[in-house]
Amino acid sequence: MNKLVLLALAGAWASGTPAAAQSTEKIDAAALAKIRDEGMNRSKVMETAFYLTDVSGPRLANSDGLKRANEWAKKQLTQYGLANANIEPWGEFGRGWDIEKSYVAMTAPYYHTMVGAPKAWTPSTPGAIRMPVVVMKTAATAADLDKYKGQLRGKIVVMDVPAPPKPSTEPDLRRYSDEDLQKMADPAAPRPAANMPDAAALAARRALAELRTKTADMLISEGAAAVLSARGGIYGTFNTTNGAPYAADAKPVLPEIEMTIEDQLRLIRLVEAGIPVEVEMETKTRFQTQDLKGYNVIAEIPGTDRKLKSEVVMLGGHIDSWHAATGATDNAAGVAVMMEAVRILKATGMKPRRTIRIALWGEEEQGLHGSRNYVKNNFGDPATMKLLPAHEKLSAYFNLDNGGGKIRGIFAQGNEAIAPIFSEWLKPFNDLGAATVTLRNTGSTDHIAFDAVGLPGFQFIQDGLDYFPQTHHTNQDTYDRLIADDLKQASVVVASFVYNAAMRDQKLPRKALPTPPKAQ
Repeated sequence: MNKLVLLALAGAWASGTPAAAQSTEKIDAAALAKIRDEGMNRSKVMETAFYLTDVSGPRLANSDGLKRANEWAKKQLTQYGLANANIEPWGEFGRGWDIEKSYVAMTAPYYHTMVGAPKAWTPSTPGAIRMPVVVMKTAATAADLDKYKGQLRGKIVVMDVPAPPKPSTEPDLRRYSDEDLQKMADPAAPRPAANMPDAAALAARRALAELRTKTADMLISEGAAAVLSARGGIYGTFNTTNGAPYAADAKPVLPEIEMTIEDQLRLIRLVEAGIPVEVEMETKTRFQTQDLKGYNVIAEIPGTDRKLKSEVVMLGGHIDSWHAATGATDNAAGVAVMMEAVRILKATGMKPRRTIRIALWGEEEQGLHGSRNYVKNNFGDPATMKLLPAHEKLSAYFNLDNGGGKIRGIFAQGNEAIAPIFSEWLKPFNDLGAATVTLRNTGSTDHIAFDAVGLPGFQFIQDGLDYFPQTHHTNQDTYDRLIADDLKQASVVVASFVYNAAMRDQKLPRKALPTPPKAQ
């Protein structure tokens, strides 16, 4: 037996889970062999990734690109033979937003094309503008803004870079080592503390948000024309985010382009040396306000067992992305793997006892909106823990959203009873590098919505590759960053987990229901 599996099982035994639990799990070796053969030898996962990225384009929340991807995914799932494929509204989100044109260049003291993209939900410039720039230092207090009064009219404001990035000595692409995985599986190793900000940190965040709002208001009132900013990234990579709220009644802001830090720092050095700098830029963006709803794509493989077909096993990932690239590792990779998993199950003729339901979540990047509202609409409200009848019928939800790396195991989210089950399910894939079960929690993606109402929701452990910091939310998150063999392996592992969950005599074990926040 692989030593990593032994460590994982030791964690479950140490926590009091009966050792017999590991030997009672039924594994259909013939079915898993078919799944593996189909997924490794006749894979469609890269074709799916191509349509989600290059063909659909960027998939910002409620954008045209996301609508294209949703329509394509619904059609494709139907062609695979899934039933009840639907683009299902989860509730109101806010304005859609798309880029129709974007250009920025330094025109004095010489010409230089710069790399950047408009911040999401920022408005257009009034055509092409060519203006001098002024550098604005990062304000620590509202009083720091006063020094810029009377200096910004007719200027393009270049925001300061308070902490220029330093080159890293770490490799650009990294996989988990055996040691890394052993530490994750070791029950004696201290678990990472929950990343929960304390009261002081929350107060500091609120103060910073208020200061940013005051800065935006001051820039408009002082007559600035546009803003250039940079956040993170090196070697031509820049992080992208929103420059304004997506709410239908959001206050106006200036046009803003987020740029590579090298271009930003060049402008700052020239200005600080007293050399006049001029920039030409144009952004043309479009708001969509007719349909403010958010949507998820849902489809099913109906169960075949008379008693169990009303129970459900779910799998999914978020189909939306940021807009400076095509969202390949975040998260077309996860969506392509999940779509490939259900394709494999249909292509191999599997007849699951329980219904298998795939969900491609919308608006994850703005706060897990698609999955959280789906859970609230269908299973229960985490604020009150008032549960709906379907809560009892869900066996598990499996998620993929940590880049394009192959699966190395699974986070058990503190569910001690499930650890030995997952260890047994991973055994057929130890030779593909998937062997680790850790009781640790992981957050920041859609399985959290299920865990919040006491449902078994899980995220797989994936090799990090170059996800942080090169592709995650950057202009380099493209199809070219995907590795076909990794996505094939992930598809096979996911398909097998979903199939095993759908075929068990019992639903997967659950943790105790969480206490609603209002009752704490």
